[in-house]
Amino acid sequence: MADGEAADAWDLEQAAAVFDSVRPRLFGIAYRMLSSVTEAEDLVQDVWLRWQSYDRATVGHPAAFLATTTTRLAINAARSARVRRETYLGPWLPEPVDTGADPHLGAERGEALELAVLLLLERLSPTERAAYVLREAFDYPYRQIAEIVQLNEAAVRQLVSRARKRVVVERRTPVTTGEQRRLLKAFVAAARSGDLTALEELFAADVTSYSDGGGAVRASRFPVVGASRVAKYVRAFAGHFWTGVDVTWASTNGQTSALLSRDGQVFAVLTVTASAQGIEQVLWMMNPAKITAVSATSEQGSHL
Repeated sequence: MADGEAADAWDLEQAAAVFDSVRPRLFGIAYRMLSSVTEAEDLVQDVWLRWQSYDRATVGHPAAFLATTTTRLAINAARSARVRRETYLGPWLPEPVDTGADPHLGAERGEALELAVLLLLERLSPTERAAYVLREAFDYPYRQIAEIVQLNEAAVRQLVSRARKRVVVERRTPVTTGEQRRLLKAFVAAARSGDLTALEELFAADVTSYSDGGGAVRASRFPVVGASRVAKYVRAFAGHFWTGVDVTWASTNGQTSALLSRDGQVFAVLTVTASAQGIEQVLWMMNPAKITAVSATSEQGSHL
């Protein structure tokens, strides 16, 4: 190998080492921006390709450069995703991600990771969402966030404050992780038996059930709202839905989820969000394309 080729190979090896060291953070940013494991992985791969071909000698701070590239690409991708989701069949839910191995997904804090928060972040503009994610999950200084999203610092502070208030105002204080797990297990038991009274007692008055089938599998095309209606809805399909179903537990998005499988194949990821009032949301992820990231954890889960 010629000296020049050896130097190029070494340079690329160094570039790969730098990229690998920050990859968890890049994925964490992209996932929180897009609520999709698949789209986040594709975006991070795009960042790597750009990093490979970039004049790296001009980059003084590689980690900052890569985070900036990731965030700006994610802002553009989020705009496109919003347009696609307007034609999505039935309720759209974030794609669950396995947090069993990495509860923070590359962030200083596990913020902006729970499904309930990701759903609220969908209502923000992509730039507002980016500012919130970088500040709340990764603790970036406002000055650096301003450089990344190309706004002045005062505007960024306002974006983060507005987003933070929206999350706080529109979401009741969540229960502890232990209580969320207990409520989920109680819900699964009551749903399996079709116990209407037990179901109603678990729910907050304004509970909502969302089923994301994406048009690929049979699922409710509309959210079901209210304790009595959700309880009757769940009981209505209890007789056939749970036949032959095996339940294992996994950590997704920082909370416990039930992985529902039949004949060894996971077909749904079920979880709940809850407050002191009871279960606020029942989330049924049934779109086959959106459960692959957590399906593998079923083999490591504990049986009900």
